[in-house]
Formats: sequence, C-alpha cells, structure tokens
Amino acid sequence: MECIVHFEVNHTDGVKSLRGLLFLDEGQIPGEKELVDMFKDMKFDVRLDDRERLTFKPVNPGETYSEIRITSFDNGKTDSKEDHNLKSIVGNLLPQKPTGL
Repeated sequence: MECIVHFEVNHTDGVKSLRGLLFLDEGQIPGEKELVDMFKDMKFDVRLDDRERLTFKPVNPGETYSEIRITSFDNGKTDSKEDHNLKSIVGNLLPQKPTGL
C-alpha cells in the first residue's frame, strides 16, 4: 500500500512543503525507522526529535534546514478531516509505559 507523507522543511529562508512516498504492507503504519529512511532517500539525514509533534532534526548541524515536521499522511482511503493515521503513528512512536512496576 502506498502512503504519502506530507511534511514541512524549515529552511533559513522559509518553510517549504514537500511530500514523500512509503510503500507499506496493508494495514501497516510507518514507524520511526521507515520515516528516517524515507528522509535519507530524499537526502535529509535526520533523527527523530519530538515524538508527539513528529518533528525531525538534521544530524549534521551545518544543514540549511533546522527542522522537518510531518503534517499528515495519506493512504488514499480516508476522507475524514481528522487524521487517524497520524494519531496512530504518534501512538506507535511514543515510548510504551513499563508494565508490572
């Protein structure tokens, strides 16, 4: 299944909206590794910075951009205004609470 990732890149001269494409198994949602790999394919060497806001920072501090923020995901199946895929991905990226403590 195709998943279009909409994101904004904060450059020194302004914000640029871009899209990336991921190929996932049916029902799979992208995780941190898939997103970082997609950005690497697009020549953005980043690391996850904020799981809740889905923001990524460049690994190299000398880059011309300061941050990448994912704004939405589109798998071509939902028409709702609320992005359930984005909520699901944020849930998967958040660290799991320890059990049995």
